[in-house]
Amino acid sequence: MANARAIPVSLHDPQEPARQDPGWKAFLDLGFRPLYIAGCAWAAVSILIWIFAPQWLSGPLHGVAWHAHEMLWGFVATIAIGFLLTASATWTGFNPLKGIPLAMACVLWMVARAGYLAGSVPAFYVAAAAESLLFLLSAVVLLKVMLKGKSKRNYGVPFLVLGLGLANCLFLHSARAGDYLILMQHFELGLICMAVIALLVARRVVPFFAMRAIPGLSIPMLTRSGQVQLVLSVTAIALGLAGQPVVMAAALAVTGLISLYQTIRWKPQAVIHKPILWILYLGYAAMGVGLLFAAGHLAGWGTGVLQRSAVYVHLIGMAGFSILIIGMVTRTALGHLGRPLQLDRSMVVSYWLVIFAVVLRLAALAPTAAMQALLHASATAWSLAFALYLWRFVPMLIRPRL
Repeated sequence: MANARAIPVSLHDPQEPARQDPGWKAFLDLGFRPLYIAGCAWAAVSILIWIFAPQWLSGPLHGVAWHAHEMLWGFVATIAIGFLLTASATWTGFNPLKGIPLAMACVLWMVARAGYLAGSVPAFYVAAAAESLLFLLSAVVLLKVMLKGKSKRNYGVPFLVLGLGLANCLFLHSARAGDYLILMQHFELGLICMAVIALLVARRVVPFFAMRAIPGLSIPMLTRSGQVQLVLSVTAIALGLAGQPVVMAAALAVTGLISLYQTIRWKPQAVIHKPILWILYLGYAAMGVGLLFAAGHLAGWGTGVLQRSAVYVHLIGMAGFSILIIGMVTRTALGHLGRPLQLDRSMVVSYWLVIFAVVLRLAALAPTAAMQALLHASATAWSLAFALYLWRFVPMLIRPRL
C-alpha cells in the first residue's frame, strides 16, 4: 500500500473542455452531488467543534452525545444516503430524487445540523423532526424505485435506511431523557444498522470496482457468504433490541470473520498498487475487525482499554466507515461524473491523512500524558483530509457530467 508515488497526477481527460460552467440543474441531478459535499464538509467541521470548541455544545444534545450523533447520523449516514440515492438509479433505471425534492432533502439536513447546535429545546425538536423526515423520505423514494424497477435483491435496502432513522429517533429520545446507558445502547444499535448497510453495499461494489480496474482479475462474488453475513447482522440488531448481548456478540463475531474471509478471497495482493482500490479493501477489513471487537465487548472479554466501548466504536466508525467513505466518495464521484478513474496526488494524500487520523485516535484511547496532543493531531489530520477532498471535488460536483 505504500507504493503511491507512480500515480498519474491529473484527473482530467485530455479531450475535456477547458472549463464548464456550474449549474443548479447539474448539482441537483443525483443525490451524491450535494450529499457528498454536505457530509464531507460536516465531517471536517464537526470534529473541529468537538475537539477545539466543546463549550459550544449545550442543550438537549450536548457533549459526547452530540459528537456520537453527528459522526454517525450527520456524517456517515449522509454519505450512505447520497450513495444509495445514486446507486439505486443505476440498479433500477429510475432516479429516486433530483431537482427541487433533492434540494428540499438537503434543506432538511441543514435544519437538523443547525438545530442540534442551537442548544434550545424547541430547536432540538425541530432538528429531530427534520432529520426523521429526511430518513423517511429517503426510505420511501428508494422503495418506490426498487419496486418500479423490480430490483428484488435490493428490496431490503429502504427498510435498512428506515431502521437507521428509527435508531436515530431512539437515540434522540434517550438524549432528551438524559439516560446515558440507554443512549449508548441506541447508538450501538444505529452503528450496527449502519454496518449492515455498509457491508451489503461494499460486498457488491468493491469486487466489481476491482475487476473493472485491473484487466484479467477474476474475483468470486461470494453470494452465499454474503447472504449469511446479512442474515447474521440483521439478527444481531434484533438480539440487541431484545436485550440478548451474549448471543448478539456471537452473531457479530461471525459477521466480522466473514468480512475478513471475503477480503482475503478478493485477492488484495492484486490491488496493492491501486490506492483507489486498496483504500476500499482496508476499510472493509477494518470494519470486520471492529465487529470482532464489538463482539468481545458485548461478551465481556478483554481488560483495561480493550474493554472500553470506544475501542470498537472507533474501529467500526473511523477505521471502517470513514476509510471506506473517503474511498467511495472518490471512486463513485469520478465514475458518475464521467471522469477517468485515476487519482491525483492530493487524493492519495487525503487517504493517508484519514488513516493517520484513525491511528492517532486509537492511540489516544490509552490514558497517557500524550492523549490530548494525539486527539488534536487526529482531528487536524481528519479535517485536512476532508477539506482536501472538497477542494478537489466540489468544482466537479457542481458541474455537468462530461
